[in-house]
Amino acid sequence: MESLIGNNLRYDLKSSLVVFLVALPLCLGIAIASGAPPMSGLIAGIVGGIVVGAFSGSHVSVSGPAAGLTVVVLDSISSLGTFPLFLSTLVIAGLIQLGLGLLKAGVLGYYFPHSVIKGMLTAIGLILILKQIPHALGYDKDTMGDLAFAQSDNHNTFTEIWYAIKFNSPGAIVIVLVALGILILFEQPRIRNHKIFGVVPGALWAVISGILINLFYQNSFAEWALDGEHLVTIPSVSSVDELGTLITFPDFSMIGDPSFWVIAFTLAVIGSIETLLCIDAADKMDPQKRITPPSRELVAQGIGNSFSGLIGGLPVTAVIVRSSANITSGAKTKLSAILHGILLMVLILAIPNILNKIPLSCLAAVLFVVGYKLAKPSIFVSIYEKGWDQFIPFIVTVIAILFTDLLIGIGIGMAFGLFFVIKSNFHKSVRITEMNGNYLVQLQKDVSFLNKAPLMNALSKIPNGSQVIINGEKARFIDHDIQEVLNDFIATSSDKQIKITTEGFNYKLTETV
Repeated sequence: MESLIGNNLRYDLKSSLVVFLVALPLCLGIAIASGAPPMSGLIAGIVGGIVVGAFSGSHVSVSGPAAGLTVVVLDSISSLGTFPLFLSTLVIAGLIQLGLGLLKAGVLGYYFPHSVIKGMLTAIGLILILKQIPHALGYDKDTMGDLAFAQSDNHNTFTEIWYAIKFNSPGAIVIVLVALGILILFEQPRIRNHKIFGVVPGALWAVISGILINLFYQNSFAEWALDGEHLVTIPSVSSVDELGTLITFPDFSMIGDPSFWVIAFTLAVIGSIETLLCIDAADKMDPQKRITPPSRELVAQGIGNSFSGLIGGLPVTAVIVRSSANITSGAKTKLSAILHGILLMVLILAIPNILNKIPLSCLAAVLFVVGYKLAKPSIFVSIYEKGWDQFIPFIVTVIAILFTDLLIGIGIGMAFGLFFVIKSNFHKSVRITEMNGNYLVQLQKDVSFLNKAPLMNALSKIPNGSQVIINGEKARFIDHDIQEVLNDFIATSSDKQIKITTEGFNYKLTETV
């Protein structure tokens, strides 16, 4: 048992380092994009790792501030007027989530189509790659946590790349190429599993290389040196006493205002949907295929959000970027998520000056690798081979998320997924076969009003003088509208010299009056 824990700890600690490096710039970037203090994003990252990780039933997902909620948070702070008022809505939103979890509302997470989940993962992978290109080229006008197509700097994903190409920084390009080389090297099994080299993840070596190269620039090649917006920027805390100045507490003075409750419910519902989507996706990526209890996850998120709101943090959800980095880095248990939260808390207090030397371009390299693993070309091929009913919802979800944002894209993908479910249901619920002028009409499983139009169309095409058997043995439920369609067909059959035999019905099909 001790050996098993030791082996898991080795993998989990290594994964937590990678997740920490991924989470650090995203926590800061999401806070800035949300119009909130930078420290609020770091607080949410710490709470998502330690608090949510402790209560969660997921083995591999990681929680933190979510890019999908940036617009909601930005609008909420603006409409309420102050950040403390927003924090109070977050505390209540967490309690609402807690209630949803206790009511077992998490079961709704089982109804997301697989093709849409795969599309979400692939889209996020592509977005990570596209969004990191400007940072890799040293053009850091947009925050690293902004994953929406329309950006806060009035550009979009593609125009930002164009500006980055025009106004690139050679120093950043060298750093990202070296970092990518290190990451690719450490992806090789010989290195990754080596007793010495494999102890420290390649992402950490990539970050160290970026810091050292930029120090070389500063001392010997000043025109290529990176500073200011090109580096990680963590609020500096020189003592524990100063920490209190960076923490904001909630203001509940608007709790009686209807708009207060609208925002609280909005945060709870959207946060819950994003969490359920993420844990479903993370479970599919988990090599051990473990299943996360969705209602327990809502309870964990509710506790986390209320706690985050009480100490000045942003809303937290399960986040696919950090979760996928965690999984692909070899995490075995949820200890990795908790350790990443501890690393955030300890290191931003202990070594902020060192962390503030990390170039965003080398962190972009880390996210390039995460993005590629989510959006490999082989994924497109494998989904295509499963048929159009899987590929179309998949590709629509990918495109919709790329050009809107996560939640809108998921909604569009769900609509297409539902269309193909209904279309498939049409074909499976009513089956008509013909042989030598004899027709067999089979009603299978549940036949609802949704099957009315195709059934009427199929029956109208049966030629005069045919012999028809209507079989309902396999139907567990036949909607009243379907019964009327069959009764109408029987009523007019004598006019067309159609002979009808009915089988397997537990009620008598009669002519309509």
